[in-house]
Amino acid sequence: MALTREEDIQTMLVCKTHLGTRNIDHRMKRYVFRRTADGIHIINIGKTWEKIMIAAKVIVTIENPADIIVASQRPYGSRAVLKFSQYTGAQALAGRWMPGTLTNQITTKYLEPRLLMVTDPRMDAQAVKEAAYANIPVIALADTDSPLEHVDVAIPANNKGKESIALLYWLLAREVQYLRGTLNRANGWEVMVDSFFWKDPAEFEQEEDKPAQENWGAAKADDWNQGADTWEAGADGNWDGAAAGGGDWGEAAPAAADDGNNW
Repeated sequence: MALTREEDIQTMLVCKTHLGTRNIDHRMKRYVFRRTADGIHIINIGKTWEKIMIAAKVIVTIENPADIIVASQRPYGSRAVLKFSQYTGAQALAGRWMPGTLTNQITTKYLEPRLLMVTDPRMDAQAVKEAAYANIPVIALADTDSPLEHVDVAIPANNKGKESIALLYWLLAREVQYLRGTLNRANGWEVMVDSFFWKDPAEFEQEEDKPAQENWGAAKADDWNQGADTWEAGADGNWDGAAAGGGDWGEAAPAAADDGNNW
């Protein structure tokens, strides 16, 4: 466990999970290690790892994984939420939160979960507020400036970077599977963190267009080469004929001279 902890902390440093913001909430001061010369607060990453372990234990206590909702209105967390739900069995609500999901029983999308997890308490404030009305415990990824009202378990971390969000959900999903017994700690988890990273749809379009552009360029190059061959063949075959026909041009000249005499 100690070796795994050190490896996880090294990975979190690489993904910039420890970088907070210039602002700080008074309830987040206990998780801040120090402040840089630029005014950015540095999060104590050891406490982040401990809180991930606590959150995983809370998630495991829910017998039915479908009673867990993982929400993220932040675009960088949408893919991580879906991947987390895929490996843990929770319900993913990526994108806009429909008001009344937890409180309005008339709506068709009304849900009664036993646990709610959000990516950002500020952007997911509507979900946190409804969970407080319905007396549902909340787990949240909290940055240094995040409000902690109605948040039961706060995981102090950078919740604005796509690498940091993906790594946090990956660590949480791995630990949940360890505690449930579906994974063996000795063997590790073969799923890479990269699969949790958010990807811009424009990047997918560029990757899809790149082979087509390469094929188009190769086809155009072949056409140009074929045209050059045709041009060279025409030059070899027809220029001599044109030169041979020079006598015709010479014969036409005296005829034109005779016509001039007629004038």
